[in-house]
Amino acid sequence: MSIYVKGVFSSRAYMDDYSLTQDLLASWASLFHTLITGTLSYIGLIIWLRVSGKRTLSKWNSFDFVVTIALGSILASALLTKSVSLVQTMVAIVLLVGFQFILTWLSVRSSIVQTLIKAKPTLLFFKGEFIEHLIKQERVAKGEVLAAIRVRGGSNLNDIGAVVLETDGTFSVIKDLDVNEANALRDVQGFREKASLSNA
Repeated sequence: MSIYVKGVFSSRAYMDDYSLTQDLLASWASLFHTLITGTLSYIGLIIWLRVSGKRTLSKWNSFDFVVTIALGSILASALLTKSVSLVQTMVAIVLLVGFQFILTWLSVRSSIVQTLIKAKPTLLFFKGEFIEHLIKQERVAKGEVLAAIRVRGGSNLNDIGAVVLETDGTFSVIKDLDVNEANALRDVQGFREKASLSNA
């Protein structure tokens, strides 16, 4: 009984302290923090992205995706959290942009680093046939492949040369495919095997 009464009094105390106006409008200090720190953080983010180059916001692999999401999260924290200072925001942005720059710099110079941070594109469909084991490996439904073909204007599977799952999760649909001339597919997982069988 005492526990119930204590809960009732606690609820009443909370209701007495509750302010709808404060929840809706916040305090002037919070508003000024969002206005000033948010504006400066946004300007700083644009400057650092401009300095680091277009590669920073590309989405060619999973690490690129993580960096893009993290930058948005940092900016959101700077806008809404009073405990996060402008200096902390800038340090976090520089840290992520710096990691991105170092990894991409290393990946274009080292095949080992590139293999570690970047997945290979995968062949899911080849000359009218689904490649079952690769579809299961990549956890892609056949309906998703068919949808990608329709989006690219395809209607007959026999007219499609190949469908490739790229490293950023998008589908590339190739209609006219000459196996002997398809050097752009040389790094695609599963293509060499299918090409050799096609030429046999």
